Amino acid sequence: MPLLNKVRTAAPGGLGGDTAIHSLSRLRSALTLFFALDGFLFAGWVVRIPAVKQQTGASAGDLGLALLGVSAGAVVTMTLTGRLCRRFGSHAVTVATAVLLSLSVALPALTRSPLALGLVLLVFGAAYGGINVAMNSAAVDLVTALRRPVMPSFHAAFSLGGMLGAGIGGLLAGSLSPGTHLLGLTVVGLALTAVAGPVLLRHPAPVLPEALPRGPEAEPGKPSGPGKPSGPGKPSGPGKPSPAARRTVLVFGVIALCTAYGEGALADWGALHLEQDLGAHPGVAAAGYSVFALTMTAGRLSGTLLLERLGQTRTLVAGGATAAAGMLLGALAPTVWATLLGFAVTGLGLANIFPVAVARAGAVAGPGGVATASTLGYGGMLLGPPSIGFLADWFSLPVALTTVAALAAGAAAMGYWARNAASQQAS
Repeated sequence: MPLLNKVRTAAPGGLGGDTAIHSLSRLRSALTLFFALDGFLFAGWVVRIPAVKQQTGASAGDLGLALLGVSAGAVVTMTLTGRLCRRFGSHAVTVATAVLLSLSVALPALTRSPLALGLVLLVFGAAYGGINVAMNSAAVDLVTALRRPVMPSFHAAFSLGGMLGAGIGGLLAGSLSPGTHLLGLTVVGLALTAVAGPVLLRHPAPVLPEALPRGPEAEPGKPSGPGKPSGPGKPSGPGKPSPAARRTVLVFGVIALCTAYGEGALADWGALHLEQDLGAHPGVAAAGYSVFALTMTAGRLSGTLLLERLGQTRTLVAGGATAAAGMLLGALAPTVWATLLGFAVTGLGLANIFPVAVARAGAVAGPGGVATASTLGYGGMLLGPPSIGFLADWFSLPVALTTVAALAAGAAAMGYWARNAASQQAS
C-alpha cells in the first residue's frame, strides 16, 4: 500500500506527519499545474477563434453552432466522468483527459468548414469537460485531507493559466498561423502533463475517513479543527441529503452557472467583439480576455481576505453587482479602451462567485453538492458561447453580450436570497 494511504490521517507533527504533509504538498502542486494547464490551453484556443472563423468561412450563427460542439462533448463527458473517476480514480482520469485535451487543441486549425470545426470541437469539448470534473474531484479530496480552504487557489491557477495563454496568444496572433500556434500548445500541454502526471499516478486520492467531521460550518480561512462537530442539519457522512438541501444545492449551482456563462462568453466572443465591432488590432483584441483573466486571477488570489472581511453572502452579492456593471460597460462602450476596462471590472466581479457557490453547495450536501454545483457551473461556461452566437445573429453581438450582465445581476439576487436557504439548513 502506498505510504500516503498509511499516513494520510496523521496529524501534523505526529508519527508520519511530515511525510504526509510532503506528499499532500506535492499533490497540491501537481493539481495546481493541471488547473493552470487547463486554463492555458483553453485560452490559447479562444484567442484564435477569429482566425479560425475566417479560415472556415463561418457566419456568427455557423460559429455558434460549431461552438455548440464544445458544449455537447463536454456535457456528455461530464455525465460519465464521475463514474470513470469512481472506477479508475480521479487522478488517472485527470492525466488521461489532459493528454486528450492537449492533442485535441490542435484540431480546429486543420478544419476548412463550419461542420468540420463542430466535429473536432466535440472531441475538444469532451476532453475539456472530462478534465474539469476529474481535477475538481481530485481537488475536493485534497482539500478534505488538508483541512484547509484552498479551493480558490486552484481556480486562481486556472485563471492565471488563462491569462498567460491569452497573453501569449495575443503576442503570436500577428506572426504565427493558427495551425502553428495551436500545435505549439499541444507540445506544451504534453510536456507539462509528463511532468505533473506521474505525481498523481503514484498516489491515490487522499480521502479522510468519513467518521471525521468535515466542518461545513467553517468560514473560508477558518477550517474546523479535529473534534469540532459538524453543523446541525448538514450531513457529515454518507447520508443522503434532504430535498430541501438538494434544492439549496441547485440554487448555488445556478449561481455558478450564471457566472460561468459570463466567463465562457468573454472567452469565446470578447476578442471578436473588440475586433469586429470596435475595429481593434488582432493583438489588442486578444488582450481582451487576457485583461479579464488577469483581474479574475487577482480577485481569486485575494479571495480569502475578501471573504473574511465581507462574508460569503456579501461577496456573492457585491461580486454579481460589480460584474453586471462591468459587463454593461464592456458590451456597450463605443471605444476599445472603455471596453477593456469593462472586461477588467467584470473579471473582478466574477472572480470569487464560482468558488464560493461551490463551497456553499458542499457545506449543505457534502461532496455530492460540490459535484452538482460544479457540473452546472461548467455547463454555463460551455453553453454561454453558442447562446451568444445565436443572439448575435438575431440582434447584434453587443446586445448578446448584455446577457452576461443580466445573469450576473441574477446571481447577485440569488446569492442574497440563498442566505435564508442556507440558514434554514442549519436550523
